[in-house]
Amino acid sequence: MKRAALAFIAATCLGGCLGGSSVPPRTYYVLQDQAPASDAAATRPSRQSLVVAASAADVFYDAESLVFSRNPGQRAYYQFAAWTDRPARSVVQLAERRLQARGGFASVTSMSAGVRADLVLNIGIVQFYHDVAVNPAVVRVQLSAELIDWRMRSLLAQRTFTTTAPVETADAQAAAAAFNRAVTSALDALVPWVEVQAAKAASEPG
Repeated sequence: MKRAALAFIAATCLGGCLGGSSVPPRTYYVLQDQAPASDAAATRPSRQSLVVAASAADVFYDAESLVFSRNPGQRAYYQFAAWTDRPARSVVQLAERRLQARGGFASVTSMSAGVRADLVLNIGIVQFYHDVAVNPAVVRVQLSAELIDWRMRSLLAQRTFTTTAPVETADAQAAAAAFNRAVTSALDALVPWVEVQAAKAASEPG
C-alpha cells in the first residue's frame, strides 16, 4: 500500500513538470512594425552611412515580460505574457529595417555589425506599458532618439516620440496588438525625422 502511494505521488509530480498542472503556459509575442512594405518612400539616396543602436533604456520596461499599470505611478509584469525579445532590441531592429527599406542612406546597419558609419542613431525606451488605470485602456510608448555625427562625435539632434494605442479587450493578446500599432506610429514619425536631420547635417558646410 505504501509503495503504491509513493508511485502515485511521483506520477503526480512528473505530470506537473510536463505541463499537466492547471498553471497556464507562458505566451510569447513578437513586436511588429505594421507599416506595409509599399509605404516605404523612395527618398533621394544619401552618401551617408547610418548605424542604428540601442541607447540606455529604462531597465524596468526593457524586460522580457509585458508591463502593465493598474494605478498611476505603479507598474507590474504580466505573469504569463512575454516578448520573444526585449523591447529595446526589437524597436532598434524595426527602425533599422524601415530605414533600409526607404533607401535614404548609402547603408543602414546595426551597431553589432562593426562597420564604420557617418551617423549613429541611438534609440531608447522611456515608457512601454499597458495602462489599465484609464478607461478605455491604452498602451503607452515613448521613445528617445539621438542622431550623432560619428566622425565629429557631436550631437546633431535629439527628440522624444510619444504614442498611444487603444487596447480592444482586457488581455495580454490585445495589449500586444496595441503595442504593434503604437510602435508603428512612433516609427512613422521617427524615421522621416532622422532623414530630415541627416539631410540638414549633410548640407551644412564643413
